[in-house]
Amino acid sequence: MGKRAINGSDFAGMALLGADLLKRNAEQVNALNVFPVPDGDTGTNMNLTMTSGITELKNKQSAHLGKTAEALSKGLLMGARGNSGVILSQLFRGFSKSLAHAEEATAIDIAVALQHGVDMAYKAVVKPVEGTILTVAKEAARHAVQFARRNTEVLELMKEVHQKAYDALQKTPDLLPILKQVGVVDSGGQGLVYIYEGFVQSLSGNSEIVDHFISEAAPADVYVPQPVRHTDLLSAQAKLETLDIEFFYDMEFFIKRNIPGASAAFFDESAYKKALSKDGDSILVITDDDLIKVHVHSRKPGDVFNLSVPYGELTDMHILNMREQHRELLEEEVHQTTVNLSAAELLAGQAIDNRPTEQAFERAPYGMITVALGDGVAELFRSSDVDIVLSGGQTMNPSTEDFVKAIEALSANHIFIFPNNSNIILAAEQAVELTERSVTVIPTKTIPQGIAAVLAFKEDETAERNKEWMISAASTVVSGQITKAVRDTTIDGIEITEGHYIGIKEKAIVTSEAELLEACKALLASMLEEEGDIVTILTGEGSTDDISASLSEWIGEHYSDLEIELQYGGQPLYPYIFAVE
Repeated sequence: MGKRAINGSDFAGMALLGADLLKRNAEQVNALNVFPVPDGDTGTNMNLTMTSGITELKNKQSAHLGKTAEALSKGLLMGARGNSGVILSQLFRGFSKSLAHAEEATAIDIAVALQHGVDMAYKAVVKPVEGTILTVAKEAARHAVQFARRNTEVLELMKEVHQKAYDALQKTPDLLPILKQVGVVDSGGQGLVYIYEGFVQSLSGNSEIVDHFISEAAPADVYVPQPVRHTDLLSAQAKLETLDIEFFYDMEFFIKRNIPGASAAFFDESAYKKALSKDGDSILVITDDDLIKVHVHSRKPGDVFNLSVPYGELTDMHILNMREQHRELLEEEVHQTTVNLSAAELLAGQAIDNRPTEQAFERAPYGMITVALGDGVAELFRSSDVDIVLSGGQTMNPSTEDFVKAIEALSANHIFIFPNNSNIILAAEQAVELTERSVTVIPTKTIPQGIAAVLAFKEDETAERNKEWMISAASTVVSGQITKAVRDTTIDGIEITEGHYIGIKEKAIVTSEAELLEACKALLASMLEEEGDIVTILTGEGSTDDISASLSEWIGEHYSDLEIELQYGGQPLYPYIFAVE
């Protein structure tokens, strides 16, 4: 016969395995996330919330069920992130309050506690929406109360709870049109199903987690969960438009009341929620003793904070721009395996063949492809809105075919290519002849020229005007790089010794020195003959913090009006790359 009651240790084991199962599937939950906004972080938020709850639970271990549930609830509330995380915290807050004085809980006690959790979660949400985690929790709790009236075994109850939650999850697209439009089930509901599945596995004795306060061995009949249905996960967020996210600042914070020596206005929860709803949605307000948890999506975060300040001190403030999150998701999805690939990998057709179909996107006005050497340099380009960064340089030049594949991967009306190496320009230009897409090659010959050209881009201008500005911007940059000589030779009267450091200004070797710092100084002195306003230093393999600091100090002493920008480039072969503008 199975368990007819569980204690605090049993519940701790259930919570641990539920959290672990959610954590292992967090990315899958993220992939489903399209409501209330397609920001792809529901799994992450629920996982962070559960992790906070588990941390608090472990710190306050108890065989008393009520105390264990309270610890989990407190941790969930303090760590609640996002809509889904806050709702999850309220489900278990109501659950814990229902069992506050119980050392053990029977099947009917658990069922009633689940229903109390649903009631509290619905109360916390200003405008509850069906077809979400709320619906999944509600249907599961309602069924649990009915089932517990005729069956007293806790494991059987939780099997029914999980099955009903799963069934309700499959119906969420019928309740929430956006889910049906995209072809997914609700992400928050899916996260809750994973947690319930962990509860069942723990009670079944199918736990892979070994923890010193998990209860004694459960019955041997191990429960095998049903697979979860989800479709077209890769492009769920991509089927929605970024600008459709109306209230795009995701805000979370606490209001601490009754601070010694401070005064706080009377808190009218109903009036506060009404004020937030004037320019926001997804509003959740939770009052817990002297602490108020607030979650809201707003267009005006400053107004939200101004509204909240009279009620106490604001703490743990978090703001996310969900439009920015959505854009990053789309970029990552299109280029998830093309960014920073080697030419050989692109040639093999990896990533391009696996990208989402272009029909899933509305084409952007412009797209940009660049060639870079070094992870730091690649990140500089990506942070400047470059779409695809091909790995290239002196020893690994992308081919014409590599450029063609990258061009076809971009969903843009017009594409700019920045070769950043004179050896690569021809391959890029040949790629233009082999595609029917609208492409312009900006003939940049160095990384600094490429960065300058990208920064000159203006999205609201024509392709022809952008071409003029970007070529002009590249021409104003004096480029230099330091590398090691591979043999003894003499070039333009400069004696070069194998293993020494040579300084290259544009295409000309201007110095050869045994010491890296001296080579850098000599190269920069040559580059600054015609003066400049800014010098950018990209550090690569072979650079050191000491040399970088000494070089910056030397520039400051000899060129006091020059602004210095020191950035990590990560490029091989060249310890330092310089740009003077």
